[in-house]
Order: sequence, then structure tokens, then C-alpha cells
Amino acid sequence: MQDTIEQLFDKARKAQEVIEYWPQDKADELAIAPGWETYKRSEEIAHLAVEESGMGIYEHKLLKHQKKTLGVLRDLQGVKTAGVIGEDPEKGLIKIAKPVGVIGALTPVTNCEATLPAKALPALKCRNAIIFAPHPRAKKTALLVTESMREGLKKVGAPLDLIQTIEEPSIELAKELMSKVNLVVATGGGPMVKSAYSSGTPAYGVGAGNAVVIVDETADLRGAAEKIFQGKTFDNATSCSSENSVILLASIYKEMIANLQEQGGYLCNSKERERLKKVMWPDGKHLNKVIVAQPVRKVANMAGINILDDTTFLMVIGEEISDADPFCKEKLSLVLTVWKSATFSEAVGMVEAITDFNGRGHSCGIHTTDEEHIRELGRRVKVSRIMVNQPQSYGNSGNYNNGLPFTLTLGCGTWGGNITTENIHWKHYLNITWISKPIEPVVPNEEDLFGLYWKKYGK
Repeated sequence: MQDTIEQLFDKARKAQEVIEYWPQDKADELAIAPGWETYKRSEEIAHLAVEESGMGIYEHKLLKHQKKTLGVLRDLQGVKTAGVIGEDPEKGLIKIAKPVGVIGALTPVTNCEATLPAKALPALKCRNAIIFAPHPRAKKTALLVTESMREGLKKVGAPLDLIQTIEEPSIELAKELMSKVNLVVATGGGPMVKSAYSSGTPAYGVGAGNAVVIVDETADLRGAAEKIFQGKTFDNATSCSSENSVILLASIYKEMIANLQEQGGYLCNSKERERLKKVMWPDGKHLNKVIVAQPVRKVANMAGINILDDTTFLMVIGEEISDADPFCKEKLSLVLTVWKSATFSEAVGMVEAITDFNGRGHSCGIHTTDEEHIRELGRRVKVSRIMVNQPQSYGNSGNYNNGLPFTLTLGCGTWGGNITTENIHWKHYLNITWISKPIEPVVPNEEDLFGLYWKKYGK
């Protein structure tokens, strides 16, 4: 019989009280030990994740679990999360890091393996306890990952109940958990994230993804096609960061389509597109869960599309940015929507329109060698992260070849209904006490503040 939420929380609270004042070297072990123990069981975890969820690709889940675990630990290396973490004598300030307490972590079925260490390791480094509320279709995987990390806690003499999971999860239990804990970190579908925000508990959530990528005339077209293929097909597009649309400048449109076809892209004709649309949105509005993160041949067969043996993903031509054409929305499947634009400015406008319709605040990308195009895209679009010449689903959540923090929880700012645009990482799992000592007064000077205004408009 599983513990009640009250029992889980009580055990977590007592375990967290044991480590609340542990020094930095012990806090470091709280992350490293569970990290190693879950890393070395990555193969077992990846196999179970595919078997239980029915989604994704074993080799990709293995890579994801290993990479996110190592990447998070790399980001945590040398970081101060205990005691005094900063001093500014000039301003008389001292910053002391403290844990937030017990964290409730909602984890999705699409990334049911790597999300757990990505959340648990920084939480533990900051001397917190964490309780997972996994998707019901990934409860066994969550339990296995939890058990692997608890083995690490055991080896360093830490309370095992710093990491727990709801063994028989449900929406009701997840809501109850969110109402009890000190902080909620929610990764999952829109309704669950909204529930986290309405729980009455401080929460970090994510917005909907719908990554749109521009390819301009200055790009390495073969390289861009390969990166789009990599990002689109990784783990059968389980990631909310997976490339959903690509906007091609008219001058390179035909060549780029050919390059995508060389990567295994199959361009559907108008009749095939219509059949695929009916399969993906049977009621015209809601994405068919049966096609999410499934092999391309299965999706094609469902739509009666005869694809080649080397097909890796499907392509459809985008028609309009509205409910009438759901291909402009997030798809979580091996289907890429292709758009054409006459100018770069028009392409940026299309990114704005598509993400405003679905995916506002999340991310977009560009393949280019034109620095001004990068800056223009950055100035205009309302997204939290822009990948330049990278596979979108690799780079968004942190990669070895970019500087973003490793995570699987992507803030989307107020655009996406979130409190931050950052990748949620260790700093979001801390409370900071600010000590302020008196200093020599710093009195503002009226001339310095208002001088330019007075000259222009008068006093």
C-alpha cells in the first residue's frame, strides 16, 4: 500500500531537516553520489522508459539520461549552495544560501527518464528534499530512477527520503502534493502546469513548445538540413523543443527541400497532407495522442502514406497560421511543417505569428552566417531562447557546445505564462538571505539624474 501524500511529505520534511545545515562538501556529495548511481544504470532506465511509455527510441533515451545527468553535474561543479555565497563590502552586503525545503516535481511521460535527475541533483545540491509526481504511464521508470538515486544517498550517509516518488500517481495526488510542498517545479502539459500555478504554492512551470527555425540564404544548407533532421528526429520528437516548423527563404527553398529530402524527409502531396491531418487531429482541434513520439512508418501507415525505406520524418507545406491549419501548432511527432518567405523580415514576422498562435515565449532557431539576422530575430520575437546553427531539441535545454544551463524545465516568461525566461537550474532551488550592513550614504545628485531632461525639456 502506497504512502499517503501526508506521509510522503512528512518523511521528506524530516529528511530535509537532517541536511539543512550540512556544509558545502557534504552538499556536493548529495548531488554527485545520486548522479553517479543513476548514470551507471542508464541502460536499464532507458529500456524501461521505452517499454513502459511506448514512446521514443532506446538509444536516444540512453543518451539523454546520460547527457543530462553529466551536464547538470558539470553545471553544479564548484557552485556554492551552502553558507556565504557572496559578499560585496562596498555595498555592505552578504548573501547566505538556504534550502527552500521540500520540492514537488511533476514529470512528463515524454521525458520520463532524464527529467528526474535534472531536477533532483540541483535540488539536493541546494540541500532540499524532492518528491516526484510522475505521469501514470511512466511510474515504473520514475521508481527505478528514484531507487537508483537513493542508492547514492545511502552511500554518503544521507537520509533516503530526500528523494521519493508517488508509486501510484494520479492527477488528484499530484494536486494534493502541490498543495503541501514548499516549491513546485512542473514539467508537463498545459493543464498540469496551470494547476501548479493555482495550487497556492510557489511554482516554476513551462509553457507550450512549438519551435520554429529559419534558414536564410547565407546558411550552410547541407549542415542546416542535417541539424534540423537531428533535432526533429531525436527520440521520435518527444521533446517540446523539437523542430516543428522550418521557414525557408525563397532563394534557397528548392535547394533546402532537396537537402532535407537527402536527410530522409518525405514531402507529402496535398492528398497525403489531408489524410495525415485527419489522423493527427481527428476532431479538428486536439492532437491524437496515438501518434505522439511514434516511429515515422507507424504515423505514415495510419495516414495511408507509402514512404521509402529510408524515410526519417514527414514534411508538409504550411498553408496558413490559424486553427484551420493545425500543422502550424506543436506536434510532438515526426512531422515537420515547411514554410516559404520572400524576405528575411517576412520570415521573422512568420515566427512571431506562429509562436503567438502556439508556443509563445518558448523558443525558435536560425541557421545563418549573418550576424545582423541573428540580432534582428532576437530583437523582434517573443521567445526565451534562440538557437543559432544548432539542432533545436539538443540546444534548448543545454548542450556541451552552448552555454545554457542543463535542464528539462524551460521557463517561457510572461509570454508563456511563466515567472522566468530562464532554464530552471540550481539557483531556482535556493532561498537567499541578504545581510545588509551600514555604509557611507550614497546620495543621488539631482543634476546627474535630471540634467539631460532639463536641457531638452526645461525644469
